[in-house]
Amino acid sequence: MASGHNSAFSATSIQHRAVGDGRSYNSLEDNTADGSWAESATRTGRNARSESGGSATIGLRAGSLAPSSGAPGSFSSELKSMKTSRSTTPRPEGAPARRPSSLTEHDELSSTEERQAVIRDKIAKEMKIKTGTENMLEALLAKNPKHTKDQRLRVESELSSSNRKLAELHHELEEEMLRAQAPSTPPRSRLSSLFQGGSMRSPTRNNIPIEEQQIPGEAEMESPTYVLAETLQALEIEGMSPDYYVERANSLVELFKRHPTLKYDLEWSVFGLRVQIMLLSDSKEAVAAGYRLTRYAIADRKSLQIIRSLHTDELVILSLVKESKASIEREQALKFVRAFLDVKDGVREISRAVVRTIVSVAEHYEDRLRNISIMTLAEILVKDPALIAYSGGFATLHDALAEGTFGASESLIASFLHVLDTPHSRKHLRGGCELEAVLAPFTDSLSDTVRNGRLKSSARAISAMLKTWPGLIVLARNGAQPLQSLLDSLHYPDPQARDLIMELLFDALRIKPPSWSSSFLAGRRLTTYGRVANLRTETDTKQARSFYDDDGNRFDLTAHFSTLILATLVDAGLSKALSDLIEDETDLALRRKATLLLTEVLKLAHHSLPQHISAKLQVLPHLLPAAIKFDVDNHDVSTSTIYQIESINRTLARSVGGVSNGAGRYNVDVDISASILTGDQNKEKLSPAMDETQFRNAILETHVLNTVNYLKWKWDLIHRIVEGPLTNPKRLEEGIKGSKFMKRLMGFYRPFKYRFSMLPNTKPNQRYVRTGCALMRTLVQLPEGIKYLAENKFLRQVAECLAQVDRMSGLTSSSPLFSKEQMTNTLSGGYFAMLGVLSGDANGLAMMERWHMLNMFYHIIELRDRDDLIQTLLGNMDYAKESHLRVILSKALTTGSKEIRIFATRLLRKYAVGNVPLSSQSATGNADWVVKLLVTQLYDPDVSVCQVAVKILEEACNQRHYLEFVVKCRPSLDHLGEIGAPLLLRFLSTSVGYHYLDGLDYITQEMDDWFLGRNDAYVGLVEAALSRAYVDQPRRNSFVPEDLVDLQDIGLVPPHFYRELARTAEGCKLLEQSGHFNEFAWTIRDFQLDEEDTEALLKVKGCLWAVGNVGSMELGAPFLEPDIVQHIVKIAESAEVLTMRGTAFFVLGLISRSRHGLKVLRDFGWDSALDHKGNSLGLSLPTDFNKLFLVDFPSHSRNPDSKRTSQEKFKEAAMDTDPTNQKILKLIVDMGNTVLSKRAAADLHK
Repeated sequence: MASGHNSAFSATSIQHRAVGDGRSYNSLEDNTADGSWAESATRTGRNARSESGGSATIGLRAGSLAPSSGAPGSFSSELKSMKTSRSTTPRPEGAPARRPSSLTEHDELSSTEERQAVIRDKIAKEMKIKTGTENMLEALLAKNPKHTKDQRLRVESELSSSNRKLAELHHELEEEMLRAQAPSTPPRSRLSSLFQGGSMRSPTRNNIPIEEQQIPGEAEMESPTYVLAETLQALEIEGMSPDYYVERANSLVELFKRHPTLKYDLEWSVFGLRVQIMLLSDSKEAVAAGYRLTRYAIADRKSLQIIRSLHTDELVILSLVKESKASIEREQALKFVRAFLDVKDGVREISRAVVRTIVSVAEHYEDRLRNISIMTLAEILVKDPALIAYSGGFATLHDALAEGTFGASESLIASFLHVLDTPHSRKHLRGGCELEAVLAPFTDSLSDTVRNGRLKSSARAISAMLKTWPGLIVLARNGAQPLQSLLDSLHYPDPQARDLIMELLFDALRIKPPSWSSSFLAGRRLTTYGRVANLRTETDTKQARSFYDDDGNRFDLTAHFSTLILATLVDAGLSKALSDLIEDETDLALRRKATLLLTEVLKLAHHSLPQHISAKLQVLPHLLPAAIKFDVDNHDVSTSTIYQIESINRTLARSVGGVSNGAGRYNVDVDISASILTGDQNKEKLSPAMDETQFRNAILETHVLNTVNYLKWKWDLIHRIVEGPLTNPKRLEEGIKGSKFMKRLMGFYRPFKYRFSMLPNTKPNQRYVRTGCALMRTLVQLPEGIKYLAENKFLRQVAECLAQVDRMSGLTSSSPLFSKEQMTNTLSGGYFAMLGVLSGDANGLAMMERWHMLNMFYHIIELRDRDDLIQTLLGNMDYAKESHLRVILSKALTTGSKEIRIFATRLLRKYAVGNVPLSSQSATGNADWVVKLLVTQLYDPDVSVCQVAVKILEEACNQRHYLEFVVKCRPSLDHLGEIGAPLLLRFLSTSVGYHYLDGLDYITQEMDDWFLGRNDAYVGLVEAALSRAYVDQPRRNSFVPEDLVDLQDIGLVPPHFYRELARTAEGCKLLEQSGHFNEFAWTIRDFQLDEEDTEALLKVKGCLWAVGNVGSMELGAPFLEPDIVQHIVKIAESAEVLTMRGTAFFVLGLISRSRHGLKVLRDFGWDSALDHKGNSLGLSLPTDFNKLFLVDFPSHSRNPDSKRTSQEKFKEAAMDTDPTNQKILKLIVDMGNTVLSKRAAADLHK
């Protein structure tokens, strides 16, 4: 198979490739600083040491597995044969001129050969010294270190000296070989053979040495084709050190990175030969560089086929089976295989032999490549399950799931779930039992040292399963036995496992623990959370809910799916498992956690499950009997649990819901939840009706009168006094005139006292900002406070600080209080929060105008280099009252920078859809200014600003009078294209909007567009919304304005044209005339349950969503005929593609939102929960859960056609014509068989 190489190597000698001396290399990854391998002195391999009678060489192996050819660029295997046969004249290093005659050239080569021979002799001697030193060091290391310390130090010193000498000799040899063999400028025909269509070398660069051509700056300036050709020529040189080839290979990798299209025009007959010779090297570093270079040269499937023709399959296998010392080579070999997966249909070019080798690596627990091998198998499983099945990879992946030691368990389980989805790929699974292996760490009661990690890994995998339709089917099939096993494991007395299972249930049911849960689990009483200060008032709650209570447009898919999970868990015995855990658990925190979870489950079941299911739970059948019988052992526990459940329910009913409005950095709401307040600030407010003695005692207790050191003041008590007694005019007057309390407190906040203004901007110090805001709020409520604040120096000094950053004021300062640095590092920005409180009151605005603050605000928002200051200013002002502040905001919306315009647009959201109380006029009148500003933003030159405005307007249009006012503004959205489409769809929901759009000829064009293509694209939108809700996991604790808009849409059904059309009688009439609904219905009727074609499935999914959206509207429900609903039910219960079941399940939830749709569904055994008005919530469920979770697994047996195809596709082992050699090869194969290995070894010895 290989010819033209010396007798020291054979076709099979690659198996004995040297692994070097174990020198470590730091730059192993591709993301190093320069993208190259670390350079170091290279040592010869072990086989080089054993050679006798000759100089040891470390050159690359000249033998090639590719057929040799006489193409330009190839070279002979013997270095000496290059002496006189080269067609070009060698160029000495640094010599710009050519030698004048061939005789001089011959003499120079002869002298160079002599010097090389001398150097090689020195290397051989030094290698023998090094070998002996290493042997001595190994012997000393085996003895007692105390007795051999001095000897070991001397030997190590000698070894270092030997390595240094070897490095110097290798460098000297490399220089000599460069002088003798560096090729000069090749002829034009040679360059063209190296690279197709490559550009030619410039005549002015003919005599530039190679070293100078490698300068990065010049390499960027010259043609990449020229650099490629010249680097390939450099790789042609034989006998150089491995570092030489590694460096050239890395330069080519950098070239491919800079010019990605270069790899598409490679001449593989030349490039492949260079790479193949590197892969046949004795140096593991050179082999690794060869794999890396080949990986970056991959362009498409055709290039993969060419690469495989270079026998890379065999080379990869031999690299992967090496010992761990060759880690750099093994790692790059595996990365090379993984590169196949990045190419379209590249997985088809991965041979079974390579996959089996990766499987063997993944089976070794101590192998450092085990995890990446498992992930590689998982990726191959997604792209080609048959390849994994026929290569024996399922067992390895199953073991990785069962052990729970694999870190990325959720990614691994996702691969199995992808295979489980369709019958074609599902046939490779053996009944789906592979996925149930994730339960093993919980159901196995035996503990070990890694149990903690195993439990967490398993919990992540189970959580991932409960977020997908195929995963839920696996866990809920066969009477929910897998889920029952998980819940039964709560009986094991393992606190950690119990805690993780409860966390898993919180996550699966999407239950967000209340803000006071951490304190409750720590043992605090629930009564401390019912204070007025930490609860939303009834008026605010009604105001916040009014935006969505009457909205039939928001259907949460995650709530529907969570309802199904809850019903499945309840059917599997969740309530009994939690009740038993509460009775058995001795740990107070775990018991309280189980109680909280049980309460949340009962609450969720009451609101979302059909009545016939939830009614059985509310009676607490596992706790109530023990609670009413006094002679049982667990009477006290049951009674206490029922009492706690009742207390939690009362507290949950009063707790703060929703998200804070935090628009600016220092914006502090009046209602601060218990989780934000620190220490004792959660205590009950002091009564405003406090008598004089109590008030004086409270002031004395604050220590404000005792010392001016604010660190010794009791700020929690000061805050309660400000919000309590000081709201009484008499107490406030006493605080101002009867003591120094108010004087010292206001003095602390005065800017030029440099006390509050210089405090570090830390989270604990925010309490000073909150107290300052409360003080401003209290003062502007009373005439005495207004008078005192107007006469105090506080506002005057704040105005002076504002003037320092107002370039029109004439005041300057070397270190302004509101400079960027001060705003970042100190609490100086807190003054804007206090001014924001004043801006919400007419008296406060008057005082701000007195000191010309609003004039300075106009000038500040014009600053182009202070976006931080402008955002803090805008974010803290109150725009509820009609004032100059609205004009300032309008100016920022239109003249500010892009970031400021986006920020200001998002500020409008809390006035358009938030719970901000607007003053004096009716709600619609107050909304006029907000809607007008938002409509103006639709014409912003930057599309990102328009997009934010559209999202806010779309949300505001949930209220009918807002929608009508937006339509009255008659905004033009043609310039926005797809961005403005959702808002236009909302216009269809009213008759006014319908006629407005009809006049623009929008409806008929949009209807045709949806019927012909947009209906199918809608499927991608819905699945993306679900993916974002379950996979992306948005920031839970982030309250920045950009999150407030997007959080509203997570998991919701996107707007659909036909649903909006079905909201009005005019739209339904047009829908009937178009006949589109009938087309959708017939497509669903024609669907075969075993259909697997991707395009057909997409078409049916689009029709399902269209029918479901129309059927969810009361006016559109009459379009639903019983037979079409029956077909959708069959798809939800019996479709072979499991994700089709999920789509049909969600569509049935949409249909159940209308009265007619729910009535039809009940005839087919489905029901839904109702609200207090008797309207369906759209959370439809079948009365028999087993129908949803029945799934067939096709037979796993391979048919004869598959076997014949594999025999034709995969090559057989080559046979040797010599019978003796063939017998030897057969015996070597038998050595791998544990049964025949002894007999084969004996036969080989004969």
